Amino acid sequence: MSLYPRLDDLLELRHQAHTLGLPSHHLVNSAFAGLYASVFRGAGVNFEEVREYREGDDIRYMDWKVTARINEPHMKIFREERERSVVLCVDRGPHMSFGTRGTFKSVQAARAAALIGWAASRLNDRVGGLVFGDAAGGLQHFRPSRGRRALWQLLRTLTEPGSETDPSVDCLSGALRRATSGLPTGSLVFVIADLNLAATGLEQVLGDLCQRNTVALVPVDDPADWEIPSMGVTTFTGSDGALVEIDTDDARARRLYRQSWEVRRERLQAMAQRLRIVLLPVRTDAEIHLTLIRDLEQRARSRAV
Repeated sequence: MSLYPRLDDLLELRHQAHTLGLPSHHLVNSAFAGLYASVFRGAGVNFEEVREYREGDDIRYMDWKVTARINEPHMKIFREERERSVVLCVDRGPHMSFGTRGTFKSVQAARAAALIGWAASRLNDRVGGLVFGDAAGGLQHFRPSRGRRALWQLLRTLTEPGSETDPSVDCLSGALRRATSGLPTGSLVFVIADLNLAATGLEQVLGDLCQRNTVALVPVDDPADWEIPSMGVTTFTGSDGALVEIDTDDARARRLYRQSWEVRRERLQAMAQRLRIVLLPVRTDAEIHLTLIRDLEQRARSRAV
C-alpha cells in the first residue's frame, strides 16, 4: 500500500474504464462529468430576464413579485455560465498518511481531486487548487486557469513526499480564507480533507464562503475512524507527540470510540445542511469512481424531485 499516489495513476483517471464495465477506449470521466454537470453546473447561473410563463416551465423560478403586480404569471430566466472557477482544496497534513484498509487517506484524497479536476476540465471550467497541512511545504496555491496547467501542478504536488514527522497543522480555516481571495462570484470550491478533526472556526469560514460560491465537502474516512481494531493494549502517538495507552479489546471503550465519531459526523452533516453544502464522503476501502458517482446520482435525483 503506497503512502503517496503516483502521478501516472492520477493522469490515468482520465481514461480508466474497467471499474465501470466500459471498453477501455471510453473515458471513465464521461459518466462522472455528466453527473458533475447535473449537480454543480446549474448552480453557476446569471440572471438574464423576466418573461411570461410558458407551459412546461419550472414553477420554482416563478417571479412572484412581478406575477402579483401585473396579475399574470412570469418567470425568472437564467443563463448558465459557460465556465466557472473550480478550486480543489486538498489536505496534506500528516494525519492523511493513515489507512488501515484499501489505501491511505492521502492517496484517496488525491484520486478524488484528480477525478473532480478532470471532470471540470472536460466542461472547460478553470481549474486550480490549494494544498495545505504540510508544515514543510506550507500553503501552496494554484490559481484557477484555463487548460490543464494548474491541475497538473496540483496533482504533481500531491504525489511528492510530505513532512511525515511534523505535527499536524490545523490550517483548514486559513486555507479556505486564502481560497476565496480573488475568486469570482459563483466559483465552485471542493474541500477534500480529513474532516474527522475539529477545525476551529470552520462553520464561520464556510458560511462566508457560501455567500458567493458553491461549496462541496469531501470527507476522507477510514473504517478505523469509527471502529478501532481489536489489538489488545496498544500505545498510540497523538498529533502533539503524547503517548496514549488504550485497551482496544475493551467493549465499552470501543463503543464510546464509535459514539464519539458519530457525534462529530452528525455535527458535520448538520453544519452542511444549515449552510446548504454538498457532502460527498469517500472511504479508503471503497472504489473512488463508484463512490462519487453513487453520491452524485443520489443528489441529482433529489434535485429532480
